[in-house]
Amino acid sequence: MTRSTPSAAHTRRTLLASAAALMALAPWGLAQAQSWPTKPVTIVVPFPPGGGTDAFARPLFAAMVKNTGKQFVIDNKGGAGGTLGAGIASRAAPDGYTFFMGAVHHAIAPSMYPKLDYNIEADFVPVGLISSVPQVIVVNPNKVPATDLKGLLAYLRKNPAKLNYGSAGNGTSHHLAGELFKLQTKTFITHIPYRGAGPALQDLIAGQVDLMFDGLGSSAGHIKGGRIKALAVASPQRAPGFPDVPTAIEGGVPTYQVATWYGLWAPKGTPQPVVDAMAAEMKKALNSVELKAAWANLGANPPNLWGPDFGRFVGSEVKRWAEVVKNSGAKLD
Repeated sequence: MTRSTPSAAHTRRTLLASAAALMALAPWGLAQAQSWPTKPVTIVVPFPPGGGTDAFARPLFAAMVKNTGKQFVIDNKGGAGGTLGAGIASRAAPDGYTFFMGAVHHAIAPSMYPKLDYNIEADFVPVGLISSVPQVIVVNPNKVPATDLKGLLAYLRKNPAKLNYGSAGNGTSHHLAGELFKLQTKTFITHIPYRGAGPALQDLIAGQVDLMFDGLGSSAGHIKGGRIKALAVASPQRAPGFPDVPTAIEGGVPTYQVATWYGLWAPKGTPQPVVDAMAAEMKKALNSVELKAAWANLGANPPNLWGPDFGRFVGSEVKRWAEVVKNSGAKLD
């Protein structure tokens, strides 16, 4: 029996039909993007109010509300070092009405949590980087008798295991920054995990914990208000908004460099035109005079990573922090 093959006319009709179908879909995506949003957009923030993620999320989306006249609602879902909220966001309907604002913590989590219910690279579409700030070593001045990093190191070496540090939770950048500091300085500080940087900061101010390795964004107001003291920033240069705070290099720890960054993702399957529309609105807000000033006041560097470039950056951070976890021996407490 001879097997029949499609005729040229049949093939041509099939190709034309496929092209017509694609053309029919394209305007739908464009129309959706042009009318988006037609209802409130939820931004899942995986930490409690008061932390670094909140410090950037609230002014950014308030500016977008002002620019668009539409609603962008922040939904704080704290717990498990930011992984609880990430899992919830990953399972949200990919309809353009739920986005996820994560952080460097979510590049660390794959190396710290053996059974995550989401994959930050596979289950999300990268939208863009929102900010990047250096970590800062901050202390309660009534609990820690040190006025600079060299003084802190001297105290730690004379009083091993006497001090503790709070973090936003196990596996967060606060936790890993502390473990990296201990590794590089050959000191010991007891780790006390919280359900977010906000609660940890409140206990630092109240004297329930002695110090923190925090993102400068969430500590900035408390440093300026004199409630906590900044000993050093973990960056090559001093932060523009805090010229009086020395670097860790100046304090005698030349290899200690840690930055906290924040970014936005959409659940996998979210229409690309809507993702692009969100990115466009973010760029407009971030380029405003008001937000540029606000970011500088929080010690943040201006972002310039969008879409696939942001995705590649996240992938490189996942690899980098895997090495830090391995070399420091950090574990979930």
